[in-house]
Amino acid sequence: MQITSVLRRAVQVNPKGTATVFKDRSQSWSELLDRVQRLAGALQSLGMTPGDRVALLSLNSDRFIEYFFATVWGGGAMMPMNIRWAPAECAYALNDAGAEILLVDDAFATAAPAIQAQVPGLKTLVFCGDGETPEGMVNYEEIIAAATPTADADRSHDDLAGIFYTGGTTGFPKGVMLSQTNFYVSGISNAQELKVVDGTVYLHAAPMFHIADLLWFMAITFVAGTHVVIPMFTPEATLEAIETHKPTHTLLVPVMLQMMLASPKLAETDISSLELIGYGASPITEATLADAFKAFPKVAFMQAFGQTELSPVATVLDSKYHTLDGPNAGKLRSAGRATRVCEIQIVDEAGQALPVGEIGEIAVKGPITMLGYWNKPDATVKTLVNGWVMTGDAGYMDDEGFVFLMDRVKDMIVSGGENVYSAEVENALAQHPAVATSAVIGIPSEQWGESVHAIVILNPDMQTTPDKLMAHCHELIAGYKCPRSIEFRTKPFPLSGANKVLKTELRKPFWEGRDRQIS
Repeated sequence: MQITSVLRRAVQVNPKGTATVFKDRSQSWSELLDRVQRLAGALQSLGMTPGDRVALLSLNSDRFIEYFFATVWGGGAMMPMNIRWAPAECAYALNDAGAEILLVDDAFATAAPAIQAQVPGLKTLVFCGDGETPEGMVNYEEIIAAATPTADADRSHDDLAGIFYTGGTTGFPKGVMLSQTNFYVSGISNAQELKVVDGTVYLHAAPMFHIADLLWFMAITFVAGTHVVIPMFTPEATLEAIETHKPTHTLLVPVMLQMMLASPKLAETDISSLELIGYGASPITEATLADAFKAFPKVAFMQAFGQTELSPVATVLDSKYHTLDGPNAGKLRSAGRATRVCEIQIVDEAGQALPVGEIGEIAVKGPITMLGYWNKPDATVKTLVNGWVMTGDAGYMDDEGFVFLMDRVKDMIVSGGENVYSAEVENALAQHPAVATSAVIGIPSEQWGESVHAIVILNPDMQTTPDKLMAHCHELIAGYKCPRSIEFRTKPFPLSGANKVLKTELRKPFWEGRDRQIS
């Protein structure tokens, strides 16, 4: 079970077929393999040894795909970084992982030196953009041109393939360690579940650093299809790419789909090539799906549910259940059923399986489960229990195996497809001198699914404003994590017997009248 074997097979069966398309660049699978082998050699010459983490901070591009394969081809471990992080968060992840090489494109070249200054072990910056190479960086194309193709390092099975940082319940991101097996098995599974076949053309519109889009790297390569890439999502750029490059498949998180539906350009665009739109990363409303069915009448829709710790898909809601009428209606609110490579249980607080229909925590087991959290053995033990990943999501399973999400066990908010852990926001708020304590919760949002809301108690005789607190947070954490609304209180927060804030009580007024406590 080897990531690189999938690339070799793609070259073997479709050597002249188009592998990647980006702006005015395209390359065949044979050309991609040559560049991957050269980039792998170049990274080794820069000091990458087996298991070393090589980070990337970049918008979407064909070079992202080259980096993905070249890092593991040369024996390293990939580490794509969230492009919405604040510099302090980037520095934390780089220090935590011990990364010595960082690739940056034009969008992040100016921020890289400031990040590097906070990371003593970061030795080399590689510029993978199209502009002029900044001083102190080495040029991506130049090191590829100068390198000799290197042999595959032959990493496989439980060897580390990459570290992917997610939010943390302690206020600091956790590095999820995924193996070669995780990617290989997930690639096979996702290709099958998402109806990927020979000749599939996939449009990378969602951010490539996100595990939801990364799952397609392997799925499309398994069938030697074509990766069409745009730098970042906008409704207009996505629709233009659909009309120009004729993709058959794409992934749109719910907020992206909503923006597409609202775009006047949609009615003017030839979308006839599209066969399937996958969505996930956050729940979606039936009203949005109903609008999507009308706007894309010949397109199949499929939902995937999971998390980074599951590399990343655990359940899929097949296209035949995306209907408002007929015998398959009634499953649209579910997250689907277990994929063919995992097992799911609904368990109580003691970890015991619950009967059909009872609400508990969703647990997942199989070859897709992570190796653990980088440098966090205690967190690993809490999440990975006897081979089962405890997802932190609460739900129930019906008598046909469909999983329905109801709430979250972990103190997490999903806003616009991004996970936000309350502790991270509360830590940022706590660093403001006027804040005595805070509680951060998710409240319903028509646009984002859930919105980050902070309830703040100020120190005696000190004052501030919501705008000032929001600006303070933007200096410390990514914008999507920052509160979109803040309220001040003087009364103490309700506490449990263990003196923990009862956020369920704080959330009740906002979620009253809804049949589930997440959006």
